[in-house]
Amino acid sequence: MNSSRSALKSKNILCPSGMISGIVLVEQNKIIAVLNESETDFTEHLVDVGESVIMPGLIDCHVHINEPGRTAWEGFETATKAAAAGGITTLIEMPLNASPVTTTASNFEIKQAAANGKLNVNCGFWGGVVPDNLNELDALLKSGVFGLKAFLTHSGIDDFPNTTAEHLHKALLILKKYDLPLLVHCELDAPNEDSHYLDENPRSYAAYLKSRPKSWENNAVQLMIDLCRETRSRVHLVHISSAEALPLIAAAKKEGLPLTAETCPHYLFFNAEQIPDGATEFKCAPPIRETENNEKLWAALKDGTLDFVVTDHSPAPPDLKEITSGNFKKAWGGIAGLQFSLPVMWTAMQQRGFSIHDLTALMSGNVANFMKMNSRKGKIEKGYDADLVIWNPSKKFIIKSEQIQHRHKITPYTGLELFGQVEQTYVNGIKVFDHENFIHLNQGKLLKS
Repeated sequence: MNSSRSALKSKNILCPSGMISGIVLVEQNKIIAVLNESETDFTEHLVDVGESVIMPGLIDCHVHINEPGRTAWEGFETATKAAAAGGITTLIEMPLNASPVTTTASNFEIKQAAANGKLNVNCGFWGGVVPDNLNELDALLKSGVFGLKAFLTHSGIDDFPNTTAEHLHKALLILKKYDLPLLVHCELDAPNEDSHYLDENPRSYAAYLKSRPKSWENNAVQLMIDLCRETRSRVHLVHISSAEALPLIAAAKKEGLPLTAETCPHYLFFNAEQIPDGATEFKCAPPIRETENNEKLWAALKDGTLDFVVTDHSPAPPDLKEITSGNFKKAWGGIAGLQFSLPVMWTAMQQRGFSIHDLTALMSGNVANFMKMNSRKGKIEKGYDADLVIWNPSKKFIIKSEQIQHRHKITPYTGLELFGQVEQTYVNGIKVFDHENFIHLNQGKLLKS
């Protein structure tokens, strides 16, 4: 498929009104029509994918790509190839783990230059809030970032320090002028009587779980709800893992506060009880919690308390992940799973009565709404960008290391049998990925708010 007129035919095209049998017509990177099969005898440049599902490409607004400065961890080329192989057509990249961090307009220019010519899917960027950059925020927001990210606990990167409630109050008032969100990692460190367990047994996952209790997350969520109420500025809670925070979020939404929240596939698919000691590929912060907790996260996706699911892809080399030692205390905290979010989520969703329509809402449409891209992305509809994934929901496959497009082949999903094989991915109307092969690379666009 190129920029001339072309067409995709399927028995299963997921449109806003539901699944139809028909043809998606594409011209100049846009969807120009969606036709029922009975409405057309169109044959020019026709690609018939049979019963495979055509749906909007996924949008992942929580990804660490780590370029420039830490490309030994990942990089635009490998991350966006992994995204394309997973049916993700748009990424929004986080401001930290790269060097320099995206906390000034000049650093944002460096970030954009690093991405030039390496984007296999569309990519936009978040800026960051740190204690010493409040006077930089106006220029950063005007430069085209989609909002700002902050930490309430140590980020793991010394050049991206955590902030205080006082700083965030000021940042929120600046963000309010632009109607852009503040994204917050919600953990507030506090004395923890169980912290000694990890010192005594650093290979124990149970000990690591005890070292970051739900109370840290709950208290941070409450703090951000209070700041949201005081400023009436948009607040977004990233990677929610504590089910105890869900009633707080639900009450804030009922109150009418401009609050949104996400969770991640690893909090929904894995449970603490099944994680072996020494398996540091599972380490993330907040941690993966117990089965009972995580089933409540699923319920919160169903009732709208949680708005959408994104990966928080945060890769690191084997030595930083302490793969050999299995030391949870020392290991970098981050899950690498960008490429597999669609089949991971679909496999688990089928078991809980979710539909393909639910999947596309939680991993595309709702994210597009949050990003204010919903007039051009997240739907198969006339006038929308031709960002499409074609996949087989009933096809099972086993994740093998040689399939992995991330720079490092470290992921907790290796060896799992999943439903939902991605067959083709189209970015701006161009076929980028086709049955394990990359066809046309560097088709992604750099996005600005």
